Amino acid sequence: MSSIKIFSGTSHPELAKAIAKNLKMKLSEIVISRFACGEIYSRSLESVRGCDVFIIQTATHKVNEDLMELFIMIDALKRAFASKIHIVMPYYGYARQDRVTIPREPISAKLVADLIAAAGADHVITIALHSDQLQGFFNFPVDNLTARKLFVEYFNKKKIKNCTVVSPDAGGVKEAKRFANLIGVQLAVIYKSRPSHNVSEITTVVGDVEGRTCLLYDDMIDTAGSVCNAREALLKAGANKEIYLAATHPVFSDPAIQRLRKAKFKEIVVTDSIPIPKNKLLANMKILSVAHLLADVIEHVHKAKSVTEVL
Repeated sequence: MSSIKIFSGTSHPELAKAIAKNLKMKLSEIVISRFACGEIYSRSLESVRGCDVFIIQTATHKVNEDLMELFIMIDALKRAFASKIHIVMPYYGYARQDRVTIPREPISAKLVADLIAAAGADHVITIALHSDQLQGFFNFPVDNLTARKLFVEYFNKKKIKNCTVVSPDAGGVKEAKRFANLIGVQLAVIYKSRPSHNVSEITTVVGDVEGRTCLLYDDMIDTAGSVCNAREALLKAGANKEIYLAATHPVFSDPAIQRLRKAKFKEIVVTDSIPIPKNKLLANMKILSVAHLLADVIEHVHKAKSVTEVL
């Protein structure tokens, strides 16, 4: 079996170090720098010829920079004769632009998939794609993982009484239902419309929430408009004031933190799929690490074992 190399981009070095620690390995050495004009340079400081290479690079608030850096890293390692290049991208940038909703729109999620392939990648490992169909945008294998197990373990320990899991939109119902079943509680759904980007309007709450402690469960928190509006809708429908919020990806675009601080959720539980700056940390925020999950998946992929065993 070929040797394994783990490289980190600059988007989330803390997560990369945690993954390597779980694998009882050291990150491979690589130079990533910027020329005065802003162009990106990358070069591995060790041989990767014939190696199974994993690049850890998530999408952050500087998604375009993160992606360009990734493409250049892939190209450099491919030209250095890496055997296979696996991209570990916990949060897949541009995932929400996955279809044409009005005339003359791009399908940017497909474009990013094409660019990753053109750069020379062989495989992508990601977490909670905005829609499962995105896997079809790639012409090579994609492991679309879920952080559901982390949330189940965390909330089972809390033993919340009279709990109802709430999906803040119709698109997340299936995943919310799986989560609700695993922690043994009821499910409710909030239906909403989007008149424009990052704007949501609640239409109705379906399910029993009156007098119950609600747990909003979503794939991401971007500007937090949807989840904060959902909280208000639940309170109007008679839910308990103590409302929990759980989401895999803490995108936290402005003015998310201001909205979340004002909303006063009982607790906000997210993963570290995206690094959270100190100025965006809140006292009621709990961060679950995906490092162990990703390390297990990397090990299974390298050993040609089933990834399903990890989930």
